[in-house]
Amino acid sequence: MKKYVGSVIIAFLIGFAANAQGLMNKSETIFTHQDTLRGSITKERAWWDLKYYHLDIKVNPADRTITGSNTVRYTVLTENNKMQIDLQEPMKITKVTQNGKELKFERDGNAFFITLTENQKVGETKEIIVSFGGVPKEAVRPPWDGGITWQKDKNGKDFIASSCQGLGASVWWPCKDHMYDEVENMLISVNVPGHLTDVSNGRLQSVKKQKDGTKTFNWYVSNPINNYGININIGDYVNFSEKFKGEKGDLDCNYYVLRDNLEIAKKHFQDAPKMLKAFENWFGPYPFYEDSYKLVEVPYLGMEHQSSVTYGNDYQNGYKGNDMSGTGWGLKFDYIIIHESGHEWFANNITYKDIADMWIHESFTTYSESLFIEYYYGKDAANEYIRGIRKVITNKKPIIGYYDVNVEGSGDMYPKGANIIHTIRQVINDDAKFKSILRGLNSTFYHQTVTTKQIEDYISKESGINLSPVFNQYLRTAQVPTFEYYFKNQKLVYHWINCVENFDLPLKVTLNGVETWLKPTTDWKAENIKEDKSTLVVDKNFYVTEFNITN
Repeated sequence: MKKYVGSVIIAFLIGFAANAQGLMNKSETIFTHQDTLRGSITKERAWWDLKYYHLDIKVNPADRTITGSNTVRYTVLTENNKMQIDLQEPMKITKVTQNGKELKFERDGNAFFITLTENQKVGETKEIIVSFGGVPKEAVRPPWDGGITWQKDKNGKDFIASSCQGLGASVWWPCKDHMYDEVENMLISVNVPGHLTDVSNGRLQSVKKQKDGTKTFNWYVSNPINNYGININIGDYVNFSEKFKGEKGDLDCNYYVLRDNLEIAKKHFQDAPKMLKAFENWFGPYPFYEDSYKLVEVPYLGMEHQSSVTYGNDYQNGYKGNDMSGTGWGLKFDYIIIHESGHEWFANNITYKDIADMWIHESFTTYSESLFIEYYYGKDAANEYIRGIRKVITNKKPIIGYYDVNVEGSGDMYPKGANIIHTIRQVINDDAKFKSILRGLNSTFYHQTVTTKQIEDYISKESGINLSPVFNQYLRTAQVPTFEYYFKNQKLVYHWINCVENFDLPLKVTLNGVETWLKPTTDWKAENIKEDKSTLVVDKNFYVTEFNITN
């Protein structure tokens, strides 16, 4: 294999890490009132359970406006008369009604507080209709600094897309913009100029021609969906489709690409059914059969929008043609198709409650890349790939961010997070059990929002190993544990340093040519050995460092 590291992917990972790093450094000194309103489960959010949205909008490329309404259906959990709905500047809510009666509301930055006049009785299901409009924030560096992307294709036709993870869906439409409460199902109605097509989440129910020459596309999502996973993609699209014979029967797969790219897409998108076959093997059935699987071309790199995965990798393998692992294995597949689709299991099926736990999405999905390689090219290739991405780990900040203020952790959650999972796999030392844990996560937490603790506890329980010290070490510190050892008087003496208190990680080594397991802790231990001159090699699949005091 040709060994090189593509500058583009390195720039991506370093850029992501730097962006997250900047957030972390800033958040160490100050959190704002707006951070709390955005990132916490306020009392104005906690009392109602989100059930249904009907997002009904008109997208006007000429003046880059989005106008319309969102019908919000909810169940009352505790009595209250004030509701928080989020919509970011410069967008504005213009009117709110309940049962035809207009309601008063106040704006506090990006949060609107609506005063309800009807009694909100526990157990009742009610609706409000929120009318809104404006020119939403334009994406600066999508998908990392998102919003709406307004571009033209090479034929001069409008090419428009949303992307808003972290920033929040409220950048372009009013919603309950916190990840803990997913809407159970929704209708997305998007009106666009008549020569364009909108592709959103779920299944297309109808296309209605309007008297003014525009068209309204109605998409229905029948499964729970997180806010940032909801999207609009508008362009001169053509469509082709196929059926994937999966674990739950026939899965409808639809591909939407710009007109001029139809033929290349038909060939290049063959990675999609390959991905589905591999990931159903590792993770269990695709989580959204009812809503289909779609791959949609967009004017930015791509994103994991649920059942509407977006793609902008220029029809080439790797990440923009580069291999982030430097091993060559990363050029065996299209990074965006595999990685962003992997999020259908880890992000869209299993979703973090707080963005501080974003590692749950990115660590497992980055590891899914190596599982794709393993499925088609073998375990040695996959191991080489996952070790290869270590070179971009910075270890400057913990992977877990700050809670309740909408701040994610270090960008190391991608390469380091994947290597944490790989290390845990070595400790489990049973590939069948490891696979059952991956599938079990997706069945146990099916269509749920979760915390880090839930994921940690599940893996520890199912593996039969207390992995709490391992998670504490790798997720909550930036330290890489060091296996320190020396030989003396026909003894091997060893322990862990640079680690949390009570760190306990079994370690596979080759000692004098024989593979063996050691159980180092932070206390010194000694093993008798027969040889006067001894050698020790730590299994390179463990993400640790080593130091031989003898030398």
